[in-house]
Amino acid sequence: MRPRESIELAPFTTLGVGGAARFFFDAPDAASVRQALAWAKERGVAVRVLGGGSNVVVPDGGFDGLVLRPLLRGLRFRDSGSDVEVAVQAGETWDDVVGDCVERELQGLECLSGIPGWAGATPIQNVGAYGQEVAETIDRVDVLDRATLETKTLAAAACRFAYRDSRFKSEDPERFVVLGVHFRLRRGGPPSVRYAELTRYLAELGVERPSLADVRRAVVVLRGKKSMLHDANDENGRSCGSFFTNPVVSSETAAAIETLSSDPAMPRYPQPDGRVKLAAGWLIERAGFAKGLRKGPVGLSTKHALAIVCHAGASASDVLALAETIRAGVHERFGVTLVLEPVVWT
Repeated sequence: MRPRESIELAPFTTLGVGGAARFFFDAPDAASVRQALAWAKERGVAVRVLGGGSNVVVPDGGFDGLVLRPLLRGLRFRDSGSDVEVAVQAGETWDDVVGDCVERELQGLECLSGIPGWAGATPIQNVGAYGQEVAETIDRVDVLDRATLETKTLAAAACRFAYRDSRFKSEDPERFVVLGVHFRLRRGGPPSVRYAELTRYLAELGVERPSLADVRRAVVVLRGKKSMLHDANDENGRSCGSFFTNPVVSSETAAAIETLSSDPAMPRYPQPDGRVKLAAGWLIERAGFAKGLRKGPVGLSTKHALAIVCHAGASASDVLALAETIRAGVHERFGVTLVLEPVVWT
Protein backbone atom coordinates (compact mmCIF):
# COMPACT_ATOMS: atom_id res chain seq x y z
CA MET A 1 0.00 0.00 0.00
CA ARG A 2 1.87 3.07 -1.29
CA PRO A 3 -0.39 6.12 -1.46
CA ARG A 4 0.58 9.15 -3.47
CA GLU A 5 0.96 12.40 -1.60
CA SER A 6 -0.25 15.99 -2.13
CA ILE A 7 -2.59 15.19 -5.02
CA GLU A 8 -4.86 17.99 -6.27
CA LEU A 9 -8.48 16.85 -6.12
CA ALA A 10 -10.14 19.42 -8.40
CA PRO A 11 -9.39 17.42 -11.59
CA PHE A 12 -11.19 14.43 -10.10
CA THR A 13 -14.48 16.32 -9.64
CA THR A 14 -17.00 17.69 -12.12
CA LEU A 15 -17.08 21.07 -10.32
CA GLY A 16 -13.31 21.35 -10.75
CA VAL A 17 -12.71 23.04 -7.38
CA GLY A 18 -11.08 22.06 -4.12
CA GLY A 19 -7.61 21.61 -2.68
CA ALA A 20 -5.23 18.67 -2.38
CA ALA A 21 -5.39 15.34 -0.56
CA ARG A 22 -2.56 14.63 1.84
CA PHE A 23 -2.67 10.99 0.67
CA PHE A 24 -4.37 9.50 -2.39
CA PHE A 25 -4.82 5.86 -3.36
CA ASP A 26 -6.54 4.02 -6.22
CA ALA A 27 -7.73 0.58 -5.07
CA PRO A 28 -8.28 -1.90 -7.94
CA ASP A 29 -9.98 -4.58 -5.82
CA ALA A 30 -11.58 -5.29 -2.46
CA ALA A 31 -8.31 -6.48 -0.94
CA SER A 32 -6.67 -3.17 -1.83
CA VAL A 33 -9.58 -1.25 -0.27
CA ARG A 34 -9.11 -3.24 2.92
CA GLN A 35 -5.35 -2.65 2.91
CA ALA A 36 -5.84 1.10 2.42
CA LEU A 37 -8.31 1.34 5.30
CA ALA A 38 -6.04 -0.72 7.56
CA TRP A 39 -3.08 1.52 6.61
CA ALA A 40 -5.07 4.63 7.53
CA LYS A 41 -6.38 3.12 10.76
CA GLU A 42 -2.88 2.19 11.94
CA ARG A 43 -1.69 5.75 11.40
CA GLY A 44 -4.76 7.54 12.69
CA VAL A 45 -5.44 9.04 9.26
CA ALA A 46 -8.97 10.06 8.30
CA VAL A 47 -10.43 8.61 5.09
CA ARG A 48 -12.77 9.94 2.42
CA VAL A 49 -14.03 7.79 -0.44
CA LEU A 50 -14.16 9.41 -3.88
CA GLY A 51 -15.92 7.96 -6.89
CA GLY A 52 -16.56 9.76 -10.15
CA GLY A 53 -16.59 13.14 -8.38
CA SER A 54 -19.92 14.23 -9.84
CA ASN A 55 -21.72 14.72 -6.53
CA VAL A 56 -19.12 16.15 -4.17
CA VAL A 57 -17.78 19.55 -3.13
CA VAL A 58 -14.17 19.37 -1.98
CA PRO A 59 -13.12 22.28 0.29
CA ASP A 60 -10.47 24.74 -0.86
CA GLY A 61 -8.17 23.48 1.89
CA GLY A 62 -8.36 19.97 0.49
CA PHE A 63 -8.42 16.97 2.79
CA ASP A 64 -5.82 16.24 5.45
CA GLY A 65 -6.14 12.48 5.21
CA LEU A 66 -6.43 9.62 2.73
CA VAL A 67 -8.67 9.93 -0.32
CA LEU A 68 -9.52 6.42 -1.48
CA ARG A 69 -10.92 5.65 -4.92
CA PRO A 70 -12.42 2.13 -5.31
CA LEU A 71 -11.59 1.40 -8.95
CA LEU A 72 -13.16 -2.05 -8.95
CA ARG A 73 -14.24 -3.00 -12.47
CA GLY A 74 -16.55 -5.67 -13.81
CA LEU A 75 -20.06 -6.20 -15.16
CA ARG A 76 -21.72 -9.60 -15.03
CA PHE A 77 -25.14 -10.79 -16.21
CA ARG A 78 -26.88 -13.87 -14.80
CA ASP A 79 -30.31 -15.27 -15.57
CA SER A 80 -32.57 -15.40 -12.53
CA GLY A 81 -35.94 -16.81 -13.51
CA SER A 82 -37.76 -14.28 -15.66
CA ASP A 83 -35.31 -11.58 -14.57
CA VAL A 84 -31.63 -10.95 -15.10
CA GLU A 85 -29.30 -10.18 -12.22
CA VAL A 86 -26.73 -7.55 -13.15
CA ALA A 87 -23.69 -7.42 -10.87
CA VAL A 88 -21.84 -4.13 -11.26
CA GLN A 89 -18.53 -3.30 -9.61
CA ALA A 90 -18.25 0.11 -7.95
CA GLY A 91 -15.76 1.64 -10.37
CA GLU A 92 -17.79 1.10 -13.53
CA THR A 93 -18.93 4.25 -15.34
CA TRP A 94 -22.64 4.48 -14.67
CA ASP A 95 -23.87 5.56 -18.10
CA ASP A 96 -21.91 2.73 -19.73
CA VAL A 97 -23.71 0.29 -17.44
CA VAL A 98 -27.11 1.73 -18.40
CA GLY A 99 -26.20 1.63 -22.09
CA ASP A 100 -25.12 -2.01 -21.89
CA CYS A 101 -28.34 -2.99 -20.11
CA VAL A 102 -30.49 -1.19 -22.69
CA GLU A 103 -28.61 -2.88 -25.54
CA ARG A 104 -29.42 -6.23 -23.92
CA GLU A 105 -33.08 -5.14 -23.66
CA LEU A 106 -33.08 -5.23 -19.88
CA GLN A 107 -35.65 -2.90 -18.36
CA GLY A 108 -35.21 -0.92 -15.17
CA LEU A 109 -32.43 1.63 -15.64
CA GLU A 110 -33.25 3.30 -18.96
CA CYS A 111 -34.42 6.61 -17.46
CA LEU A 112 -31.15 6.94 -15.57
CA SER A 113 -29.18 7.45 -18.78
CA GLY A 114 -26.67 10.29 -19.05
CA ILE A 115 -26.05 10.59 -15.31
CA PRO A 116 -22.32 11.10 -14.67
CA GLY A 117 -20.36 9.22 -12.04
CA TRP A 118 -19.66 5.65 -11.06
CA ALA A 119 -21.98 2.77 -10.26
CA GLY A 120 -20.82 2.57 -6.64
CA ALA A 121 -22.36 5.95 -5.87
CA THR A 122 -25.85 5.06 -7.11
CA PRO A 123 -27.15 3.37 -3.94
CA ILE A 124 -25.66 6.04 -1.67
CA GLN A 125 -28.09 8.77 -2.66
CA ASN A 126 -30.61 6.49 -4.36
CA VAL A 127 -29.92 8.05 -7.74
CA GLY A 128 -33.05 8.89 -9.68
CA ALA A 129 -34.29 10.83 -12.69
CA TYR A 130 -37.28 11.03 -15.01
CA GLY A 131 -39.52 9.00 -12.73
CA GLN A 132 -37.11 6.16 -12.03
CA GLU A 133 -34.66 5.47 -9.20
CA VAL A 134 -32.16 2.71 -8.46
CA ALA A 135 -34.02 1.59 -5.33
CA GLU A 136 -36.66 0.07 -7.62
CA THR A 137 -34.21 -2.47 -9.04
CA ILE A 138 -31.37 -2.88 -6.51
CA ASP A 139 -31.44 -6.37 -5.04
CA ARG A 140 -28.41 -6.05 -2.74
CA VAL A 141 -25.20 -4.09 -2.24
CA ASP A 142 -21.70 -5.46 -1.53
CA VAL A 143 -19.82 -3.35 0.99
CA LEU A 144 -16.71 -3.31 3.15
CA ASP A 145 -17.43 -2.41 6.75
CA ARG A 146 -14.85 0.17 7.80
CA ALA A 147 -15.29 -0.71 11.47
CA THR A 148 -14.39 -4.40 11.09
CA LEU A 149 -12.67 -4.39 7.66
CA GLU A 150 -14.95 -7.27 6.70
CA THR A 151 -16.93 -7.55 3.47
CA LYS A 152 -20.66 -8.14 3.69
CA THR A 153 -23.76 -7.99 1.53
CA LEU A 154 -26.72 -5.81 2.47
CA ALA A 155 -30.17 -6.64 1.13
CA ALA A 156 -32.07 -3.74 -0.41
CA ALA A 157 -34.29 -3.41 2.67
CA ALA A 158 -31.22 -3.00 4.88
CA CYS A 159 -30.08 -0.05 2.76
CA ARG A 160 -33.17 1.90 3.85
CA PHE A 161 -33.66 3.79 0.64
CA ALA A 162 -35.65 7.02 0.57
CA TYR A 163 -35.94 9.98 -1.80
CA ARG A 164 -32.32 10.80 -2.76
CA ASP A 165 -31.22 9.13 0.45
CA SER A 166 -30.12 5.87 1.99
CA ARG A 167 -28.48 4.39 5.04
CA PHE A 168 -25.11 5.03 3.37
CA LYS A 169 -25.75 8.75 3.06
CA SER A 170 -27.58 9.83 6.20
CA GLU A 171 -27.39 7.08 8.82
CA ASP A 172 -23.91 5.53 8.42
CA PRO A 173 -22.01 7.93 6.16
CA GLU A 174 -18.59 6.86 7.44
CA ARG A 175 -19.18 3.14 7.92
CA PHE A 176 -19.26 1.42 4.53
CA VAL A 177 -17.35 1.45 1.28
CA VAL A 178 -19.55 0.27 -1.58
CA LEU A 179 -17.77 -2.43 -3.58
CA GLY A 180 -20.53 -3.50 -5.95
CA VAL A 181 -24.25 -3.32 -6.66
CA HIS A 182 -26.60 -6.12 -7.77
CA PHE A 183 -29.60 -5.08 -9.86
CA ARG A 184 -32.57 -7.23 -10.85
CA LEU A 185 -33.85 -6.18 -14.28
CA ARG A 186 -36.68 -7.43 -16.49
CA ARG A 187 -35.77 -9.01 -19.79
CA GLY A 188 -37.80 -7.43 -22.59
CA GLY A 189 -39.94 -5.40 -20.23
CA PRO A 190 -41.58 -2.19 -21.48
CA PRO A 191 -39.73 1.03 -20.64
CA SER A 192 -40.70 3.15 -17.69
CA VAL A 193 -42.37 6.29 -19.00
CA ARG A 194 -43.93 7.95 -15.97
CA TYR A 195 -42.42 11.42 -16.09
CA ALA A 196 -44.55 14.08 -17.79
CA GLU A 197 -41.68 15.82 -19.56
CA LEU A 198 -40.44 12.53 -20.99
CA THR A 199 -43.95 11.55 -22.07
CA ARG A 200 -44.44 14.86 -23.86
CA TYR A 201 -41.11 14.67 -25.64
CA LEU A 202 -41.74 11.15 -26.93
CA ALA A 203 -45.17 12.28 -28.15
CA GLU A 204 -43.56 15.21 -29.97
CA LEU A 205 -41.31 12.72 -31.72
CA GLY A 206 -44.34 10.66 -32.70
CA VAL A 207 -43.10 7.63 -30.76
CA GLU A 208 -46.26 5.89 -29.61
CA ARG A 209 -44.72 2.66 -28.32
CA PRO A 210 -41.19 3.56 -27.29
CA SER A 211 -38.49 0.96 -26.92
CA LEU A 212 -35.89 1.01 -24.16
CA ALA A 213 -33.47 2.52 -26.67
CA ASP A 214 -36.00 5.23 -27.59
CA VAL A 215 -36.34 6.21 -23.93
CA ARG A 216 -32.58 6.21 -23.38
CA ARG A 217 -32.05 8.49 -26.39
CA ALA A 218 -34.86 10.79 -25.29
CA VAL A 219 -33.52 11.10 -21.74
CA VAL A 220 -30.03 11.93 -23.02
CA VAL A 221 -31.47 14.63 -25.28
CA LEU A 222 -33.54 16.13 -22.45
CA ARG A 223 -30.57 16.11 -20.09
CA GLY A 224 -28.45 17.73 -22.78
CA LYS A 225 -30.96 20.52 -23.25
CA LYS A 226 -30.56 21.32 -19.55
CA SER A 227 -26.75 20.94 -19.58
CA MET A 228 -27.18 17.94 -17.28
CA LEU A 229 -24.57 15.90 -19.12
CA HIS A 230 -20.89 16.08 -18.19
CA ASP A 231 -19.55 17.96 -21.21
CA ALA A 232 -16.26 19.85 -20.99
CA ASN A 233 -17.28 22.00 -23.95
CA ASP A 234 -20.53 23.16 -22.37
CA GLU A 235 -20.46 26.59 -20.71
CA ASN A 236 -22.54 25.03 -17.94
CA GLY A 237 -20.44 21.87 -17.78
CA ARG A 238 -18.65 22.44 -14.47
CA SER A 239 -21.44 21.50 -12.09
CA CYS A 240 -22.81 18.73 -9.85
CA GLY A 241 -26.04 18.67 -11.79
CA SER A 242 -28.91 19.37 -9.41
CA PHE A 243 -27.44 21.13 -6.36
CA PHE A 244 -30.64 20.89 -4.31
CA THR A 245 -33.20 18.13 -3.84
CA ASN A 246 -36.87 18.76 -4.49
CA PRO A 247 -38.51 19.47 -1.11
CA VAL A 248 -41.32 17.21 0.07
CA VAL A 249 -43.83 19.08 2.25
CA SER A 250 -47.28 18.64 3.75
CA SER A 251 -50.29 19.36 1.56
CA GLU A 252 -51.06 22.35 3.80
CA THR A 253 -47.59 23.78 3.29
CA ALA A 254 -47.86 23.26 -0.46
CA ALA A 255 -51.18 25.14 -0.50
CA ALA A 256 -49.65 27.99 1.49
CA ILE A 257 -46.71 28.24 -0.91
CA GLU A 258 -49.08 28.30 -3.88
CA THR A 259 -50.91 31.20 -2.24
CA LEU A 260 -47.64 33.04 -1.64
CA SER A 261 -46.60 32.54 -5.25
CA SER A 262 -49.96 33.62 -6.67
CA ASP A 263 -49.43 30.93 -9.30
CA PRO A 264 -52.11 28.20 -9.51
CA ALA A 265 -49.86 26.43 -12.04
CA MET A 266 -47.19 25.81 -9.39
CA PRO A 267 -45.61 22.39 -10.08
CA ARG A 268 -46.64 19.89 -7.43
CA TYR A 269 -46.32 16.13 -7.31
CA PRO A 270 -48.54 14.26 -4.81
CA GLN A 271 -46.71 11.50 -2.91
CA PRO A 272 -48.09 8.15 -1.71
CA ASP A 273 -47.94 9.31 1.92
CA GLY A 274 -50.16 12.33 1.26
CA ARG A 275 -47.34 14.84 1.15
CA VAL A 276 -46.40 16.90 -1.90
CA LYS A 277 -43.09 17.14 -3.73
CA LEU A 278 -42.28 20.64 -5.00
CA ALA A 279 -39.91 21.65 -7.78
CA ALA A 280 -36.80 23.20 -6.22
CA GLY A 281 -35.86 24.90 -9.49
CA TRP A 282 -39.26 26.60 -9.65
CA LEU A 283 -38.89 27.83 -6.06
CA ILE A 284 -35.40 29.15 -6.78
CA GLU A 285 -36.52 31.15 -9.79
CA ARG A 286 -39.63 32.50 -8.03
CA ALA A 287 -37.38 33.60 -5.16
CA GLY A 288 -35.50 35.86 -7.57
CA PHE A 289 -32.60 33.67 -8.74
CA ALA A 290 -32.86 33.45 -12.51
CA LYS A 291 -31.13 31.03 -14.84
CA GLY A 292 -27.75 32.44 -15.85
CA LEU A 293 -27.33 34.44 -12.64
CA ARG A 294 -23.63 35.25 -12.01
CA LYS A 295 -21.95 35.92 -8.69
CA GLY A 296 -18.34 36.44 -9.67
CA PRO A 297 -16.80 33.18 -10.91
CA VAL A 298 -19.88 31.07 -10.06
CA GLY A 299 -23.52 31.23 -11.06
CA LEU A 300 -26.62 29.32 -12.04
CA SER A 301 -26.76 27.35 -15.26
CA THR A 302 -28.23 29.26 -18.18
CA LYS A 303 -30.52 26.28 -18.75
CA HIS A 304 -31.43 24.98 -15.31
CA ALA A 305 -31.85 26.92 -12.06
CA LEU A 306 -31.01 23.85 -9.98
CA ALA A 307 -27.41 23.68 -11.19
CA ILE A 308 -24.65 25.82 -9.69
CA VAL A 309 -21.93 26.29 -12.28
CA CYS A 310 -18.24 27.09 -11.86
CA HIS A 311 -16.39 29.40 -14.23
CA ALA A 312 -12.71 30.36 -14.43
CA GLY A 313 -11.28 31.21 -11.03
CA ALA A 314 -14.10 29.61 -9.03
CA SER A 315 -13.45 28.14 -5.60
CA ALA A 316 -15.38 25.79 -3.35
CA SER A 317 -16.12 28.68 -0.99
CA ASP A 318 -17.68 30.59 -3.92
CA VAL A 319 -19.93 27.61 -4.68
CA LEU A 320 -21.06 27.19 -1.08
CA ALA A 321 -21.60 30.92 -0.61
CA LEU A 322 -23.95 31.04 -3.60
CA ALA A 323 -25.74 27.91 -2.39
CA GLU A 324 -26.31 29.50 1.01
CA THR A 325 -27.56 32.74 -0.58
CA ILE A 326 -30.08 30.74 -2.61
CA ARG A 327 -31.19 28.69 0.39
CA ALA A 328 -31.69 31.84 2.45
CA GLY A 329 -33.62 33.52 -0.36
CA VAL A 330 -35.97 30.57 -0.89
CA HIS A 331 -36.55 30.26 2.85
CA GLU A 332 -37.33 33.97 3.18
CA ARG A 333 -39.72 33.90 0.23
CA PHE A 334 -41.51 30.59 0.86
CA GLY A 335 -40.44 29.28 4.28
CA VAL A 336 -38.88 26.19 2.72
CA THR A 337 -35.32 25.11 3.54
CA LEU A 338 -33.65 23.52 0.53
CA VAL A 339 -31.37 20.54 1.13
CA LEU A 340 -28.09 20.22 -0.74
CA GLU A 341 -27.84 17.17 -2.99
CA PRO A 342 -24.03 16.88 -3.28
CA VAL A 343 -21.91 15.78 -0.34
CA VAL A 344 -19.82 18.63 1.08
CA TRP A 345 -16.54 17.41 2.52
CA THR A 346 -15.37 19.02 5.75
